[in-house]
Amino acid sequence: MASEFEHISPSSQIRKRLLNHKPAMFGLFVILFAVFIALAGHTIMPDKTPNANDGAVQISKALPVFETKILRFRKRIATEHTGFFESIYSGDETDYTITPIDTFRIVGDTVFFKVYGREQKELSYSLIYATKPVYAGASGLLSDDSLNYNYQIKGDTVRYVDIQKRIHTTTLFALAEEFQKENIETRTYWLGTDRSGRDILSRLMYGTRVSLMIGAIAVLISLVLGVSLGAISGYFGGWIDSVIHWFMTVVWSIPSIMLVIAITIVLQSKGIWVAFVAVGLTMWVEIARIVRGKIKTIKRKSFIEATHAFGMSHWRIIFRHILPNMLGEIVVVTTSNFAAAILIEAGLSFLGLGVQPPTPSWGMMVSEGYSVIGTSNSWHLIVFPSLCISVLVLAFNLLGNGLRDAYDPNTRV
Repeated sequence: MASEFEHISPSSQIRKRLLNHKPAMFGLFVILFAVFIALAGHTIMPDKTPNANDGAVQISKALPVFETKILRFRKRIATEHTGFFESIYSGDETDYTITPIDTFRIVGDTVFFKVYGREQKELSYSLIYATKPVYAGASGLLSDDSLNYNYQIKGDTVRYVDIQKRIHTTTLFALAEEFQKENIETRTYWLGTDRSGRDILSRLMYGTRVSLMIGAIAVLISLVLGVSLGAISGYFGGWIDSVIHWFMTVVWSIPSIMLVIAITIVLQSKGIWVAFVAVGLTMWVEIARIVRGKIKTIKRKSFIEATHAFGMSHWRIIFRHILPNMLGEIVVVTTSNFAAAILIEAGLSFLGLGVQPPTPSWGMMVSEGYSVIGTSNSWHLIVFPSLCISVLVLAFNLLGNGLRDAYDPNTRV
C-alpha cells in the first residue's frame, strides 16, 4: 500500500521554492543571458576587433539607431590574425581602416568620396591602395616605378606588389567590383557611438565579460579567505578567535572602495588583474563573520561531538561535517557579494583605478560619459552603461533574495 504522504527531500523543497520565486527567476534569467553574452564573445558583437576598438571620430557621439555608409581602406601593413577560439575571446584585428562617408564614385583608378558630415570638396584615394594590400616602400620589383607606387596600370591591366613582395595582376574592372563588394558597407549603431566613434553596443557586451570575470574571481578569493578564516576562528575559539575577530572588525570598519584604492596603491599597478585581487580582498569579511557565527552554533551539536568521539581530525570535521550544513548561508552571501563586486569594480574604473583603456568596462564608460555631460548628443554615453550596471546588480540581488527564501524552511512551498 502506497504511503499517504510522499517524502520530499530538503533539496527538492529548496528547488521548488526557488522556482516559484518569480523575481529570483527573472534575476537568474538576466544572469544567464549576461553569461551567454560573455561566453559568446566577439562572435555576436557587431565590432569584432580586439576591445571593440574600431571607431571613427567623424561619427563621435552618434545617437542610438544611427546608420551610415562606411568606406573601408585596406591597410598596407601585415595584420596578425588569431585562431577561431582565440578570436572568440580576444577578437581579431581587421585588415581595414574605416571612414564614414556620404557619397563616393569611382573614376578610372581613383575613388572620390565625401567624408560624413563635412561640407567640402571630394577627397580622392587610389582604387588599388583601397582594395589591395600594396607594399609600402621601395620594392624595386616593377619597372618604370621611380615613385615607388608599387603598382603599374597599362590599359585595363593592373600589376602591383603586395606586402609580402609578391607581384599580382588584375584589372581595373575587377578592382571596382571588389571595391563595391568589400570596401563599402552600411553600418547601424543601435546604441550609438562614444566620443571616439566606437560602437557602444559592442563595448557594453565586452564590458559584460569584464564585470562577470571580476565578480567571479573576486567572489572566489573572498570565499577562500572568508570561509577559511571564519572556520578557523569559529571552530578553535580562544585567542585564535580573538585575533581573527579583531582583524575582521578592523577591515570591516574601512569603507570598501577606500580599501580597494589603498590596495591598488600598495600594489603600484593598475589593470584588470589588480582589480580582481583588490575587490576580492575587500569582500571576505562578511563571509567570515557568517561562517564564524554559524560554526560556533553547529560545533555544539551532538553529531559533531560524535565525530570527535570517532577521532576525526579537526579539518575533516570542519570541511566534511560542519561547512556542508551551512551551504545555504554561504550561497546567499556569495550571490550578494557578486553584486557588490560589480559595483566596486564600476567605481574603481570610474575613478581610473580599475580596468585600463582600451579595454572597455561599464564604470569606465560611465566616466567617459560623465566627462562630456551637458554637451549635445551625450546622454546615451551615461544612460546605457549605468543601466547595465543597475540591471545586473538588481538581478544578483533578486536571485540572492530568492535563495534566502528558498533555504528558509518556514517559507511555504
